[in-house]
Amino acid sequence: MWLFLAFLLVPLIEIGLFIQVGGLIGLWPTLAIVILTAMLGTWLVRQQGARAMNDLRGSFSRLEDPSQPLAHGAMILLSGALLLTPGFFTDAVGFALLAPPIRIAIMRQLGKRVKVARFDMGGGFQDPRQQRPSHSGGDVIDGEYTEELQDTSPPKSPTHPGSGWTRH
Repeated sequence: MWLFLAFLLVPLIEIGLFIQVGGLIGLWPTLAIVILTAMLGTWLVRQQGARAMNDLRGSFSRLEDPSQPLAHGAMILLSGALLLTPGFFTDAVGFALLAPPIRIAIMRQLGKRVKVARFDMGGGFQDPRQQRPSHSGGDVIDGEYTEELQDTSPPKSPTHPGSGWTRH
C-alpha cells in the first residue's frame, strides 16, 4: 500500500512543483535548476560514495560490523537515484539523504523496526541475544581439514608446438 502511494504521490508532487516554480521563474531557469541540481548531486554522490566505500573496506579490514557503512552506502545510492530523477521534491529528499546526520537519524528509526542478526565466521547467522559461552583458555580456531594424496603421475607436456613465448 505504501509503495502504491509513493508511486502515485511523488509524480503528482513533482508536477505541481514544476508548474508552481515554472510559473514563478519561467521555463528556462526551471530547467537550468533541474540540470544544475543533477550535476551537483552527481558530484556529491561520487564524493560521499567513495568515502562510504573506504569506510566499508576499513570495517572489513578491521573485522568490524559492516552494517553501518553498508547502510550509509545504500542511502547514498538511493540519494543518487533521487538526484538524477528530474524534480524538486526528489532533489530535496536526495540532498537530505546526503547529510550524514539525516542518514544516522534514519538508521536509528529503522533500527527500532529491524531485527538484527549477527554473522560469525564458520558459525552462520545467529541471534545477537544468544551469546556463545566464553572460553578461558586462549584463542580457539574451529576448522576442518582433508588429506590430499600427492599426484604421482608424470608431468604433462603440451600437445601443441607452442608460441615461443614460454618454455616447455
